[in-house]
Amino acid sequence: MKFKQIAVLLAAAVCSAGCLLGPNYSKPQTQLPESSQEDFSIFTNAKWWEIFNDPVLDKMEQEALTYNKDLQLAIARVDEARANVGITKADQLPSLSASGKTGRAGDATGSGQTQSTANAVVSFELDLWGKYRRLSEAARAQLLSSEANRDTVRLALTADVARNYFTLLTLDEQFNIATRTLAARKENVRIYESRYKNGYCTEVDLKRVQASMSSVEAQQRELKLQIAQTQPVPSVLLGRSPRAIAQEGVERGKKLAAVTLVPNVPEGLPSDLLTRRPDVRQAEGQLIAANANIGAARAAYFPSIPLTASAGYASSALSDLFAGGSSGVWNLAAQVTAPIFEGGKIRSQNKAAEAKYRQMLATYEKTVQGAFKEALDALSANRINREVFDSYKDQTQAMQRSYDLTKKQEAAGLIGVTDLLDVESNLLSAEMSLATARLDELNAVVTLCQALGGGWTETEGFTEEAPSAAK
Repeated sequence: MKFKQIAVLLAAAVCSAGCLLGPNYSKPQTQLPESSQEDFSIFTNAKWWEIFNDPVLDKMEQEALTYNKDLQLAIARVDEARANVGITKADQLPSLSASGKTGRAGDATGSGQTQSTANAVVSFELDLWGKYRRLSEAARAQLLSSEANRDTVRLALTADVARNYFTLLTLDEQFNIATRTLAARKENVRIYESRYKNGYCTEVDLKRVQASMSSVEAQQRELKLQIAQTQPVPSVLLGRSPRAIAQEGVERGKKLAAVTLVPNVPEGLPSDLLTRRPDVRQAEGQLIAANANIGAARAAYFPSIPLTASAGYASSALSDLFAGGSSGVWNLAAQVTAPIFEGGKIRSQNKAAEAKYRQMLATYEKTVQGAFKEALDALSANRINREVFDSYKDQTQAMQRSYDLTKKQEAAGLIGVTDLLDVESNLLSAEMSLATARLDELNAVVTLCQALGGGWTETEGFTEEAPSAAK
């Protein structure tokens, strides 16, 4: 039998492979709220951070997507899953191997003859019960899950970069507020030291002013420390080297108050967006894989039929191996193996596969629940944080006006220094709270973008692969 005949036989065997065991995957039905008709298009851009209109933030996000180590790890896992898909596909195809050998054989007298052979072997296992097709289906689902995990990492990474960047802007703003207030307190100390020397105020008043100045000075130094401790965090997220983390600062773009805030955020719940969140897709990929593995486990009950075919040449001399006088040899064999007694092993494997599916089903349903809760919380936080900011803004404006009037009254001798210090302290607190409220506003938008999937879609996702180079 020639190679061509063997190939035809194996091709027919491939085509005759039988049915698939196990349940076909069906997406779980979940009771979702009616999808909102409001416009969420502003959140469907994969580069969602561009809504803040800060070029420095845009640059940082791109750097993080290129060099972040956690993201590189997730991308490597995608590559591994893609390779595993290739392995399972190869298991469904015939394998071809070739071998050859040459040597001498003789008797005790030392005479001998050179013997040479060349042989090719084709092997294939009939996938009558769909075992390898189910394993391939599971591998493809694992690939889907790993891709979704990569997108989950990307979404969390870009959100963390934005939050830490806004935190730095807030600390910068609060440091500037403390610095400005400290300058005013130092001026008060100068004035009251002059008054005390000339007998126009008591030592008690002077010490109160000095204590107030020292309090603001301590607050300023604490903010300086917070900036120093916070600044390396974005550098780590950006994947920078230890030297860069230690020696390079983080660039700033706009001032805190100048960062663009999304003017109108819809109040509805976009069900179609939430069910395509990367974490939901990741959980579904695991569910599909678990479902496919049930079929692979059930196939273990049934016999497997491996086929092997070989053909080659043999000659008494290496130089004549493929000459016309060489002798051709061929062989075709089939083997049937079936489990008879496994001590309950196969039954237990089936139960384990079914239990794994139930675990993944519960995980998927819980992930969907969590996605909608996060979206509801984010929508509420966005609305309430804007209201809180407006309240602090009104308070700060009122306290600023109160401070201006109190300062004039104190200068005219109508009130004492204690009243002025109280108003100054309240103004400082209001300005600090206003900066924090602005941070909460921005973070609420970041959280909302993350809760809505950050522009990730089921059909597109993030398609750009990050390079493996380290910075």
